[in-house]
Amino acid sequence: MGTRKKRERQEGLWYSGEMPTAPGHPFYTRLNEILDQAGFDDFCEAGCAAFYHAKLGRPSLAPGLYFRIMMIGFFEGLDSERGMAWRLADSLTLRRFLSIGLDESTPDHVTISRTRRLLDEATHQAVFTFVLTEVARRGLLKGKTIGIDATTLEANAAMRSIVRRDTGESYMEYLRRLAAEAGIDGADDDAVRRMDRKRKKKTSNEEWVNPHDPEAEVTKMKDGTTHLAYKAEQAVDLDTGAIVAITTQGGAAGDTTSVKPCLRQGLRWPNRSPRPPRRENTRFTNKGSARW
Repeated sequence: MGTRKKRERQEGLWYSGEMPTAPGHPFYTRLNEILDQAGFDDFCEAGCAAFYHAKLGRPSLAPGLYFRIMMIGFFEGLDSERGMAWRLADSLTLRRFLSIGLDESTPDHVTISRTRRLLDEATHQAVFTFVLTEVARRGLLKGKTIGIDATTLEANAAMRSIVRRDTGESYMEYLRRLAAEAGIDGADDDAVRRMDRKRKKKTSNEEWVNPHDPEAEVTKMKDGTTHLAYKAEQAVDLDTGAIVAITTQGGAAGDTTSVKPCLRQGLRWPNRSPRPPRRENTRFTNKGSARW
């Protein structure tokens, strides 16, 4: 059995000037050709110019490079910026796709994350629309059958931080007030918690909100727990697999309600104007998904 110890060797004193290269993956090579023909980098730089200072600060991650990294995350099935950064540093093919030489450092996860937070939602949507327009222009959308699937995503906000919409009280402050009205010592936390366990819970979105993330909604998750959450929906052209629309709504929205805006966006492609969904043509195939 080979061991790592046996494979150890002394590093050479001299290094040759030859650098390892990769032929590049045909998919990424062709994708770069299409993006260059469409003027993708010029479009991204023009749309993102308002978010950068002309002189101050260190050199930034180029907008076209950032959005290519997002594409890599999608194509490679990476759902974290750390995973994207590690994959970029490890792959000669992806370095070639991003035009990053071996003597250059690939973007780290902090840079990727900061760039994502710097650019607003409208800019991301504009780039998504630009790419989707190019997909439609090349005849890669059929638009005959649209499938919609929804998933509930836990928000980066804690339930313990929610406050009353009418009074601004925290949950514990609200419980102490109820305890005092019921003749229970509000300073006794154990007694307050016992009272809370016995009463019927009412943490509705009409009464409670998280001040740090007011758009997140109190939602019962699939495992039975309650969290602040969002509902993300994707509309997919089932003939080609192209994603034609993505919407995000409050997690408590029902499927029959949240499906409508996503469906209206999806029906615009290719060259179709939005129209409201017809009930008789919408069929729910399973929990959280629908087919048009």
